[in-house]
Parts: sequence; structure tokens; C-alpha cells
Amino acid sequence: MREASDYLLNSWPGKRSPKHREALQACHDALAGDKPAMIARRAFIAAAREVNVFVSDKAPA
Repeated sequence: MREASDYLLNSWPGKRSPKHREALQACHDALAGDKPAMIARRAFIAAAREVNVFVSDKAPA
């Protein structure tokens, strides 16, 4: 989650849309233990698709 959060904050290639903000908040919530990491992952993937960044849909084993 930390890498995803850093990417959203520092390297995001697109506009800061509502999906971007939702993904960033979900990552912060997951890091704080307030949300499951899978929720943050789904939010990150949705935001990435919006700006045509490829992310694998498969969760790490």
C-alpha cells in the first residue's frame, strides 16, 4: 500500500480525479488498518484504468 500511495501522490500521470482521490484515501485507510488492503487495491486499479495505466487484476499470492 505504501508504494501505491507514493505513486498516487508523486508519480500520477493523469489528473487528480475523484477516482484518484478515492484511491489515495483508500490506501491511507488501509495503511492505518481502517480498511482491507483489497479495497484499496480495487480503488487503485479503477483510478489507474481511468488514466490508462496498466495494472494486473490478479492479486499477489
